[in-house]
Amino acid sequence: MRVVTARLAATVALVGAFALTSGTAVAKGPGKSESELSTSSTRQGQTLESRISFSGSITGSGGGSSDGMTPVGNWTPPACWYEPRTADEFAQSVEKTYDETVNYPGQHSYAKAAVGQYRQKYKDGEFENYNKDIADEGNWWVAVQDPDRWMEPEAQACDREPFWVENGDAPDVGNAVTPEVLAELAYSRTKVPATEVTLAPENVTKVNLPTWAWLDKATFKEVSVTAELNVGGLNIQATTTAKPVSLRLEPGTADAETYPASGECAINDDGSIGEPYAQGKADQTPPCGLKYLRSSGDEMFKLQATVTWEITWAGTGGAGGNLPDGEFGNDQPVTVQEIQSVNR
Repeated sequence: MRVVTARLAATVALVGAFALTSGTAVAKGPGKSESELSTSSTRQGQTLESRISFSGSITGSGGGSSDGMTPVGNWTPPACWYEPRTADEFAQSVEKTYDETVNYPGQHSYAKAAVGQYRQKYKDGEFENYNKDIADEGNWWVAVQDPDRWMEPEAQACDREPFWVENGDAPDVGNAVTPEVLAELAYSRTKVPATEVTLAPENVTKVNLPTWAWLDKATFKEVSVTAELNVGGLNIQATTTAKPVSLRLEPGTADAETYPASGECAINDDGSIGEPYAQGKADQTPPCGLKYLRSSGDEMFKLQATVTWEITWAGTGGAGGNLPDGEFGNDQPVTVQEIQSVNR
């Protein structure tokens, strides 16, 4: 808990809405023991935590990891959403925030007053004792933010204070957690292999010499992430699957040609992309590759190889569908030398 600054004065009344300190999000990779994936963040001096757990081929730390995909187009997974909490869980989070705020050394009086007013609203004001007496009739729904995106404007859209929803009723807000929302959050945490193509010749090639490029089908195969939420009587899950469909080559200079001319190498029937070079193919045109038309001199060209991943999902109740394609790529240095002629 941080001392609330003057910047927060206008919004400190929302302090409790973003004070959900109970619970963690858990990430579990294949063949690994279960480990905690922190989804804590800070907004307006408060700690946020989601109850969603992720398993499968997950990125290192939420959606901002360098091994995650970039969606094609202007779509992005949600930066905030709403999740349920039981009456007891909600009461504990509010009481904890209240105690930490009023007992924090040097805390401003207006922050103490604001959190006190907020506590009163749910304890003995508009609501009575956090609705514990009717706990079996519904749940509180609360706003949660993606910890890697809490500073983005989109993350501020879930600004409604916690609200009560009776069993059987749908929350009357956008971005209430659903299997599709879980699938979109799993998308942002899907780890894909580093896109480093194999080249022949490797790293150093010659001007006007076709360079073959390919990706190992054993490395580039489907990966998936499952997101689950089981809280407040809501038990839902969704699995997002990414399948490689093409490789795009960008030579790093306009003085080059690609094979095919579009630079897009489609996936083969066996799941590979491109074709390994072998002896006897020197006079053939590579199905996937490039040809540099000038030397790189004392420097190197940055070959950019980007794989496009097709994204599908399936979730609770038979829900499912497609999500926007994702891309992930790497730069790799290539030295291009002139072919030395021999004068006799």
